[in-house]
Amino acid sequence: MKHFNANELMTKNIILKVKKFVDGDGLIAEDYLTKREFEIRLYGIDAPEMNYCNKIKKDEKELHLPAALLIKLGYMSFEFLKSNISIGDKCTLVQEKNNLQDKYKRSLGYLILNDGRVLNEIMIKEGYAKPYNDVFCEMLPMYQEWNLEAKINLKGLYSIVNKF
Repeated sequence: MKHFNANELMTKNIILKVKKFVDGDGLIAEDYLTKREFEIRLYGIDAPEMNYCNKIKKDEKELHLPAALLIKLGYMSFEFLKSNISIGDKCTLVQEKNNLQDKYKRSLGYLILNDGRVLNEIMIKEGYAKPYNDVFCEMLPMYQEWNLEAKINLKGLYSIVNKF
């Protein structure tokens, strides 16, 4: 069930086929019409990293959690994402007009699954991603609310840690 508001902030819908998974908040997809492959970053959410990198070092210091645990949480998030969508699945990417790409040129958007659910929302509600607060998105207030509910109910990664 879609929860975001389809208003003037939303833009094109692109029909995609999932080609490859990147991590707990990203994947590679193919545009059904143009056959162009590109990377999608699920907008408004952030899952833990799966590799030792600068972001892990930063998170390790800020969260006071060891990198090995953060990476384990990253893999759990990745596996949860893959349990909700499969290679070859058809889905729809909905984007906000003012935030089409991130600084790494990845397409930002909300990924709507065949059954109408939004993958970004599933990841937040089930506790496998947190709201990405560094950039505003239309859904950020709802994501923050759903994240708090997941944390209170010890869902997903919150069954292991109280922050990630």
